[in-house]
Amino acid sequence: MTGFDAASAAVQAALDAGARYADARVMHRRYESMSARNGDVEELTQDESLGLGVRALVGSGWGFHAVPELSDAAARDAGRRAALIAAASARVPGPPVDLVPAEPVVASWSSACEVDPLGVALSDKGDLLVGATATMREHGADLAEGLYQVWDTTKWFVSSEGHRIDQRIRECGGGISATSIGDGETQRRSYPSYRGQYGTTGWELVTRLDLAAHAARVAEESRALLTAPECPAGETDLILGGEQLALQIHESVGHAIELDRILGWEAAFAGTSWLDLAQLGSLRYGSELMNVTIDPTIPGALGSFGFDDEGSPAVRRDAVREGRWVGVLAGRDSAAVAGLDYGGSVRADGWARLPMVRMTNVGLEPGPHTLDEIIAATDDGVLMDINRSWSIDDKRLNFQFGCEIGWEVKRGRRGRMLRNPTYTGIGPLFWRSMDMLSAETVAWGTPNCGKGQPGQVGHTGHPAAPARFRNVRVGVRA
Repeated sequence: MTGFDAASAAVQAALDAGARYADARVMHRRYESMSARNGDVEELTQDESLGLGVRALVGSGWGFHAVPELSDAAARDAGRRAALIAAASARVPGPPVDLVPAEPVVASWSSACEVDPLGVALSDKGDLLVGATATMREHGADLAEGLYQVWDTTKWFVSSEGHRIDQRIRECGGGISATSIGDGETQRRSYPSYRGQYGTTGWELVTRLDLAAHAARVAEESRALLTAPECPAGETDLILGGEQLALQIHESVGHAIELDRILGWEAAFAGTSWLDLAQLGSLRYGSELMNVTIDPTIPGALGSFGFDDEGSPAVRRDAVREGRWVGVLAGRDSAAVAGLDYGGSVRADGWARLPMVRMTNVGLEPGPHTLDEIIAATDDGVLMDINRSWSIDDKRLNFQFGCEIGWEVKRGRRGRMLRNPTYTGIGPLFWRSMDMLSAETVAWGTPNCGKGQPGQVGHTGHPAAPARFRNVRVGVRA
């Protein structure tokens, strides 16, 4: 059967078994990754999966069932079982489940791709990683690592409301890191990010990263950090590089505005949110420079798509406008519970997983400054970049982050390198202290966002640029 045939059969079987709504998605995914260490290829992974997942809604209960085959019998059995599970779930008393109305869509969408990442010769990919890691070793790294990853996913989606959508999404990226070991001290430098940079695009992204050109610098900085002075402790002005700010957005904004967290649906595993729906539209989240968008339409960003896994079209929305909280990441059911009129942020990481609210591209709009202007305007502060560690509570409120590298900023100039830089804060107080923001935005890709039970790994994007925050606690108190 074709993907559409199997999905249609599953939906009809769910309706015949008593579902008042059903949808099904067939997903075919190919994945490839390679890692290298110290000048040698360490591991090559290639796998492929194909299957069908069905959701059914009976009364106030959802049911889900998945099968790894597309025969007519298997598809119909999956739809029937999803409806039976939904009926069993509906026996437990609970609030009624409605869905935000949606117009049925018949469409096809694919991400832009200049160079098919799975069409590039493995030997060329291996030579890239081997060469970069060998260069890092030559320039002082004790441990030199490189990695790339590729996903090629095709989806066929059908709903009982009339949706019929196919999408092909190609994603890839990679990066390098150098670790130097000293006397009781280990330091790491990475490029372009602590896990690499990823996007919904072709191999041209990896080519533009030019990993080999940065290998020597990365290794030399990791070695220099071993003897750099420790980041001082105290309150000071903090300048964050764009990569670190992207993770700050991910952890203290992106997860906090997920509507299932706000409603308590994720409390058992991933936690809740400090946000209260009664304050949507009025809460002061940050300074007037804080304009955060939810935008799955950004070309090439990792959280981009044509339609989410409920068939909702990709639409740009405001999450924070001039510092005020105005929007959430939602699905059709959670939005209906909250009295909102939009979804559009539901995805599953594979055919065997139930779709849930996930980040798309959640990021800051550009500011009016440059990094050089921010440094020049800072009399006493610390510049930090590239994430090394993170910790945040289950309400996404109190946090502490560590970065790979810092630099002292004195009288408008970047000074000496600092090791083990850390900073801590409380989400809304931190964002309200942002008083300068660069226009030098990069849509950073995060391919490892965990959520759900069973666990799912989501791909998210975070446009971000360097920014300054006033009177932030940095360093470790003795």
